[in-house]
Amino acid sequence: MKKKLLWLLPLAAILLTACGTSSGETDESGTAASAPNEPKETTIYLVRHGKTWFNTQNQVQGYSDSLLIEEGEKQAQLVGKGMKDIEFTAAYSSDLGRQRNTAKLILEQNQHDIPQITENIGFREKNFGSFEGLSNDDMNIAVAKALNLDYPEDSDELWDFLKEQLTEEELANKVAEVDPTQTAETYNEMHQRVSKVMPEVMKEVDAQGGGNVLIVSSGGIIPIILESIAPGEYQGEKIANCSVTTLTYKDGKYTIDSIGDTSYVDQN
Repeated sequence: MKKKLLWLLPLAAILLTACGTSSGETDESGTAASAPNEPKETTIYLVRHGKTWFNTQNQVQGYSDSLLIEEGEKQAQLVGKGMKDIEFTAAYSSDLGRQRNTAKLILEQNQHDIPQITENIGFREKNFGSFEGLSNDDMNIAVAKALNLDYPEDSDELWDFLKEQLTEEELANKVAEVDPTQTAETYNEMHQRVSKVMPEVMKEVDAQGGGNVLIVSSGGIIPIILESIAPGEYQGEKIANCSVTTLTYKDGKYTIDSIGDTSYVDQN
């Protein structure tokens, strides 16, 4: 009888070990193991490009491009230094040089392996048609006149005035309406372009296991990106040069953590 019991003890130990392993509760180190189908989490750092020459000259800057000025390069470097300890699994910009170079300068400060920058035209700024390269005042005055508004003369006051009078959608459509060549994007055209880009990006990032993602875009298109993934969350917050908007993506849903954060560049 004793011999039979001694033979059963090792068998019971084997069965107990097998049960513990198959339950998925612990790994070899004794740490609780993750459920195999647990949703992956991604943190997205959505950055506006640094200041450009067109920005300093009050020129319309959409699909047309303009070089980063020294201040814009420094802004990107400051953002990079502030994010140097973040390990990015992916990085994106459009094919516009001001966005691509901002992303490059940010990543150059990073302490981890640097991902290749993937270009996607969905992150391009708005297309302002024949207003591209002209004074912002020319475009804004054309909009104000078409609306028969008594508008202020100062450039900044005029822009703020129009933003108070019109929604993002109304302003974009009015610019397209008054464009003499009728080549400026309507809001619907921009929204269709932008609504495709985030699902494309998240599909690629999910395939890599989630993580942290850097995206560099432009001040006019970032609000439309936000509206496409989290309708109603953007409330007109300023998107300054090299400001950072932070999002969390998990289980097919986006959470906006901050919009237009300038704390990285304000440290200067």
